Amino acid sequence: LAFKNLLHPFQPFIIGQKQIGPLMASKFGIKFIMYGETGTEAGNKKDEAKRGTMHQKYYTQDLDKLDLNLGGVKIRDIIKDYGFKLGDFKSYIPMPTSEYDNIDVHYLSYYLKWDPQEAYYYAFENTGFSGNSERTSGTYSKYSSIDDKIDYFHWYTTLIKFGIGRASYDAAQEIRTGKITREEGQLLVKRYDEEFPQKYLEDFLEYISISEDEFYQTIDNFRSPHIWGKDALGNWKLNHNVNKTGLRD
Repeated sequence: LAFKNLLHPFQPFIIGQKQIGPLMASKFGIKFIMYGETGTEAGNKKDEAKRGTMHQKYYTQDLDKLDLNLGGVKIRDIIKDYGFKLGDFKSYIPMPTSEYDNIDVHYLSYYLKWDPQEAYYYAFENTGFSGNSERTSGTYSKYSSIDDKIDYFHWYTTLIKFGIGRASYDAAQEIRTGKITREEGQLLVKRYDEEFPQKYLEDFLEYISISEDEFYQTIDNFRSPHIWGKDALGNWKLNHNVNKTGLRD
């Protein structure tokens, strides 16, 4: 539903990751949780970077559980139309305010300068972590988000909806941290941003139970005409690309 209705296959994960930590902490009497980076690091509202803790609104709500939306559909309708039970959504439903017990949910990126490449070097030298054996589809690195096959399609659908793919996000961040120049970032975006994650397509289709034709039809339905057009051969192309100034022309 998240893919078909919102072209956002990663929405369940994003919602679930904010819930599962506080839910488990409440269940086992844990008072302190440390997450990684705040969403600001990926382009969310910058005001949230001014606080070291996750806002309570993300994991506590006094709402009718059945009225919560997942994939653009209320839980009550998903239960009615697809045969699920309320318990199936436990990991996605915020705890009632009455169950909140002064849990501190912090972001590590508030206390440490958040630099993905430096974090990779630290993990490699101190924990035995190693990068992937191949470059991540849609970008140029080998170490970010390599534990989830859906992540590739999250970034690809972001490209479809907004004209900005994974390489754009990675390059922009590394330009800001001084890892690469603006000119290098432009070249990397041009080369990798529109790359399709073919390797995991069959796994993705099986996981969300749709056909390949339905997949491409859904993708094309979300292409905004001010972002996408077609060339003389009928192939999709972005109307605006990174130009020599580093902006979209």
